[in-house]
Amino acid sequence: MDTSYIINHLGEEHGAYYNAIAPPIIQTSNFLFETVGDLRKAFDDEYGGYLYSRGLNPTVDILRKKLAALDGAEDCLVFNSGAAAIFASVLSCVKAGDHIVSVRSPYTWAQKMFANTLPRLGVQHSFIDGTHLENWEETILPNTTLFYLESPNSWTYELQDLEAIARLAKERGIITIIDNSYCTPLYQQPHRFGIDLSLQSATKYIGGHSDTVAGVLTGSCKRIEKIFNEELLTIGSSIQPFNAWLLLRGLRTLPMRLEKISATTRVVINWLKTHPAVERVLFPLDPDFPQYQLAQTQMSGACGLFTIILKYRSLLAIEEFCNALKYFRIAVSWGGHESLIIPKCASMPHDAFTPDEESHRMCRLYVGLEEPGFLIADLQQAFDKNVLSS
Repeated sequence: MDTSYIINHLGEEHGAYYNAIAPPIIQTSNFLFETVGDLRKAFDDEYGGYLYSRGLNPTVDILRKKLAALDGAEDCLVFNSGAAAIFASVLSCVKAGDHIVSVRSPYTWAQKMFANTLPRLGVQHSFIDGTHLENWEETILPNTTLFYLESPNSWTYELQDLEAIARLAKERGIITIIDNSYCTPLYQQPHRFGIDLSLQSATKYIGGHSDTVAGVLTGSCKRIEKIFNEELLTIGSSIQPFNAWLLLRGLRTLPMRLEKISATTRVVINWLKTHPAVERVLFPLDPDFPQYQLAQTQMSGACGLFTIILKYRSLLAIEEFCNALKYFRIAVSWGGHESLIIPKCASMPHDAFTPDEESHRMCRLYVGLEEPGFLIADLQQAFDKNVLSS
């Protein structure tokens, strides 16, 4: 299905809403029924119609159709955050006594769920280096029911061989889930490689304006309907109609935003790789990246998120560099119009900083919609002001 058709036309029945170009926000909590029999049918199958906007809603449904098609999936659910999509999808695959194999250091709230929440429910886990297929195979236990992937991750960008891992999982009867937030469906479609469930933070590139929070989960109709009837309705974590409308608006410009961001990122990275204060740049589609060949086979793009490792030997020097930036703003997340930076050392006390530990000298940058020369000038003036760099 053509991307232009999906983004601009799929699921939009203009005649149903007065031929308006923009789909309306059906801002309602409740839906009416003509007869008791109609209400009974809705109770019997809430996934088949509109009963209460905690479940299905017409504005949300337009978005669901588009996001499923972009992912090459049969069906889709949209949650009120990426963390909610992670929790519902994982919870749908496990029960007491089960075991999960996950990539090491996944997204913070996924890691906390595995380490803190699920053990209370009798579900155990193993964190592994997911870059090697044998690590997945060797960690499987008789009670392993789920592989959890994140490819690439959002700090050091390790990839997993999606096709090989999906094949192994299917041979062993194990379900696979991937966090695809880094690439978006435009630059990576995990279902093509055999992954069962694909999720992403729509807060990032899908929204694109840093004004809404949401999560997306795609998969087969059977799996998605099960999650809707159990985890989504029970937790009550579906997206609200207005936020769904904001994501529809963001989708309209997604291809051109990603193209612009990707082009600018290339220029900025090439400049940083030659700067004397930068030891190394981590970016999955850079030829120097260790898994560059795998990235080329799985990903058609890499957008605007990358990490630099500074040569600075003190925490104060790193902080001074970040504080001196004017247009790379200090904040978490990525995917909006604004460029961002976050130093790894922000998550540690001052006395824990060790200059010989490479990760302590990492700064993650996100390139937004500004021009490359504008951003390079900002980086240069911040490097020039850093009197503590020695």
